[in-house]
Order: sequence, then structure tokens, then C-alpha cells
Amino acid sequence: MRSMNLVDSWVQTCSIFKQSSPSKSFIGFITIKPNFIKSKKPISTFRVSAIVTEEEARIEKPTFNFNTYVVEKANFVNKALDDAVSVKNPPMIHEAMRYSLLAGGKRVRPMLCIAACEVVGGHHSAAIPAACAVEMIHTMSLIHDDLPCMDNDDLRRGKPTNHKVFGEDVAVLAGDSLLAFAFEFIATSTTGVAPNRVLAAVGELAKAIGTEGLVAGQVVDLSCTGTNTNVGLDTLEFIHIHKTAALLEASVVLGAILGGGSDEQVEKLRMFARKIGLLFQVVDDILDVTKSSEELGKTAGKDLAVDKTTYPKLLGLEKAMEFAEKLNEEAKEQLAEFDRDKALPLVALADYIAHRQN
Repeated sequence: MRSMNLVDSWVQTCSIFKQSSPSKSFIGFITIKPNFIKSKKPISTFRVSAIVTEEEARIEKPTFNFNTYVVEKANFVNKALDDAVSVKNPPMIHEAMRYSLLAGGKRVRPMLCIAACEVVGGHHSAAIPAACAVEMIHTMSLIHDDLPCMDNDDLRRGKPTNHKVFGEDVAVLAGDSLLAFAFEFIATSTTGVAPNRVLAAVGELAKAIGTEGLVAGQVVDLSCTGTNTNVGLDTLEFIHIHKTAALLEASVVLGAILGGGSDEQVEKLRMFARKIGLLFQVVDDILDVTKSSEELGKTAGKDLAVDKTTYPKLLGLEKAMEFAEKLNEEAKEQLAEFDRDKALPLVALADYIAHRQN
């Protein structure tokens, strides 16, 4: 089975936006509703400014190309990850770390981290170490989640899972190593940022993956799997706000902190991220029942097979889709007070998460 590379994955997913619609404005290949950001007149394309003079109107304005943005930022992150986790003694553990870390993926969390840094006026270089760190931790969570004692999966990103290649013992250690190194990398590689902001970022990340975040969600998820459980909407939301949304939220918050954002900006972006974090999981649940393993690059229908409660199972497929759209709109409302042009990557990322195909 071929493993889809990063650019192929984004382009294939976003190609569904190329058809026109009378009720929506299409910019590149991302749907933007005219009132997603406050403006004195509707936004119909990325070239529209709030108020322009005649002379300014004659000057060709640069357009925002989401695909170009994704490729550029992904290249920064992928090179940084490749350089950071090189093969050294002992080679096996580093090869296991690199196997999963560099296996492709959409790099959504690093993108969000960088875009949040830029929307508050920071330079992307301030966020690159944090962007790499959240991807290391995300990869750790996938390695551990695939283990027989957890979700017991054999396929990830179109390739055999880490423990299938290196064994369960080395897979556990590879995940542990990525977790530890993520914090080391932020602390030692972040430059041009005030130490108190680096410290705040480290604290946010630690909280997001511990018993107030990812671990809490995973524990409740494990306890709610099986035929003898009765999981309601509140419990399902708790699981995914912690297990999935927490790290997405941390990605955005870290970028905002390291980019120099104010407390108010950080909290607005936190709410944006929490909404799209839950959105990511709702869409994941929908894809699990509507796509094949080959399309997803991981085992499809696994939740149904183990009788796990999901949004389509609880709400029905149509209502789950409606809920996803509602979360997407609520998320983008949080960006209303930010500079419109700087917010476009975050808007596009939200739409990508809502409409992705794998």
C-alpha cells in the first residue's frame, strides 16, 4: 500500500472545494463565509481590503494560496524534525522514533502552532521548536495508542504500526523518548522569545498531555469501550475535549504565547482551538464509517468493531455532520477581532479540518 505524502494528502483532500456554489464564496479551494470576520463590507475574495483608495485598487494585491502556505510551513517543520531526531547511538531507538515521526501525516498541529504565532504578530521562527514538539508528542500518542494494550492497531499512515516493525518494547520506548525530547527541544531550541513565555509554553504543553488533558481522555475512553457501557453526549465530549482537542488547543496556545500574544488574544485562540479540536474528532468519527482503510491510511471501521461510542453512533451520521459544521462556524467566530489577512491561514485550517477526506 502506498503511503500518501504530505502534499498529495492536502491537495487531494482540498480538491473537493474546486466546484462553485451560489451560496458560498470560494477562495482558492477553501470555503469562507462572508461574515466570518468583522468588516465594513462582505469578504468575497482574499483580495478585498476593508477600505481602499482608487490608487490602491489599481495595484495588484497578493492572494493567499493555502496550498503554498501548507507546503512552505511543512517544509520548515519536516526539515527541523529530520535534523532534530537524527540517527545516533543506540541506532534502534532513534530509527523507531524517526519511523513514526517522519512517516508523513498532515502536520495539522504544527501548522496551527505557526499560524497562531503569526496571527498575533510573531515570526514563524519563534514557533518552529514548539511546532516540532507538539508533533513529537502527537506521534508518541499514536505509537502508544496503537499498542495491543490500547487500541491494538496494525496500520498507521498507510504503514505497519511502530510495534509491528520494532516490537512492543521498543515502540513504548520510542514514544517515551519522543515525549521527553519534545520538552527538551522547546527549552533548548526556542530563540528570540522571552524566557517567561517559553516557560509558560512548556507549562501549557505539560498540562495538555497529563491527567488534565490527553491522559484523562484516554483513560475514560478505555473505560467506555465495550457492549456494557452507556456513554452519553457529555461523556463523549469529555473524552474528546481531553484526548484529541487538548493537544490541538495547546498547539495554538503555544504559538500565540511564543508569538507575543496578549492574554486576551491567547484566550480567544484557545476557544478557537478547542472548537476545532472537537471538530477534528467528530470528522474522524464520520470518516471511520464512510471511508475505506486504503483511503484513511489506517484501519477503518475499528470503532464500530470494538463497540466504541462515536458521534455518528450517538447522533446519527446526518446530525454528526451538522454538529461538525456548527463547530467550524463557532470556531471561526473567535477570530473576528484579529487582523483579517493574518487570520486567513487559521480560517483555512479550520475549513480543512472540517472537510478533510482522511
